[in-house]
Amino acid sequence: MDVLGSDGEARAAAATVADAARALVRLWSRSPETVSPRLSPSQLRALQAVDKLPGINLTRLAVEMGAALPAASRLCDRLAAAGLLERIRAPANRREVMLAVTGAGLRLLDEVAERRRADLLEVLETMPVESRVELVRGLRAFDAAASAVHPPGRT
Repeated sequence: MDVLGSDGEARAAAATVADAARALVRLWSRSPETVSPRLSPSQLRALQAVDKLPGINLTRLAVEMGAALPAASRLCDRLAAAGLLERIRAPANRREVMLAVTGAGLRLLDEVAERRRADLLEVLETMPVESRVELVRGLRAFDAAASAVHPPGRT
């Protein structure tokens, strides 16, 4: 199917991108399941959020994840029991608890990221060089357009 120049160009392109996105999500989702301890998608998202936002508290984590506070608390309990996350009393307010990724948690995040890169590399190496160049060019344009339509940080 030629997505360029047809009457339904945007619709056809959206369908093609959706198919490719599904394949990418399948590939991307494999990595957290291959590390030890095995991470659920929500556990990985929580660790990534705490890593990205140092000093985050439980309430902010729940908001970031779109989860109820009790669910976020149970999730943090499981991550702490696995030695991947720790709760630290805030120096300015002893009643507030900040969250931090432990060294083991950081190593696990690094391992997931490395496995994802390796999985992507394995697929990309099967593509002709010209196709990889086109893909990268297209993804950069897509990223720029997506950022313009839906700026990062806006919900």
